Amino acid sequence: MNKSNLLKGLYGITDANLLPDQPLMLKAVENALKGGMRILQYRDKNRPFEQQILQAKALKVLCVKYNALFIINDSVALAMEVAADGVHIGREDDAIKNARAQLGAQAIIGCSCYNSIPMAQQAVIDGADYVAFGRFFNSNTKPEADSAEISLITQAKQRLKVPVCAIGGITTENAPILIRQSVDMIAVIHDLFSVNDVEKKAFKFSALFA
Repeated sequence: MNKSNLLKGLYGITDANLLPDQPLMLKAVENALKGGMRILQYRDKNRPFEQQILQAKALKVLCVKYNALFIINDSVALAMEVAADGVHIGREDDAIKNARAQLGAQAIIGCSCYNSIPMAQQAVIDGADYVAFGRFFNSNTKPEADSAEISLITQAKQRLKVPVCAIGGITTENAPILIRQSVDMIAVIHDLFSVNDVEKKAFKFSALFA
């Protein structure tokens, strides 16, 4: 499996506030997949672990159906439990190495690098398959997150040999700014899952990569 070839396009991230119950979440995610979403990250910080397992398993079924990658936010244990394609983690000491040791060579491991190229370079050394930068715009999900300049994408593409993901306040209106810098993935939460027609919105995002 060439991981780099898979890590492209619209990268949706679930949000428990926008998608508070499982039927609503599954419907929204399937519509996003129909619209061309290539990667889904399941992110939940509050539900009991057993409930997270049930939701993650159901989401994985959808991702398999639509040939999309399924990534778990932060929890290596949950990723192992549901046999996810990988995990996305923060930049803590040894986090990447520990995740790799538990999940194996085939797992996809992504790392949040905020606005730091040196952090991303170390993440790649440690074994990250992709790195994420942001926030690039005002974010509904994490308004307090450190801001990143658009030029960071260009620097990252020049210096790193792994796919680059952008996150933070991305909409169909401002996404082209990032895509023009050759970003590989755009991670979207609010502008994807807060709309009435998720499939149509996902298609608009996906078409930007065509």
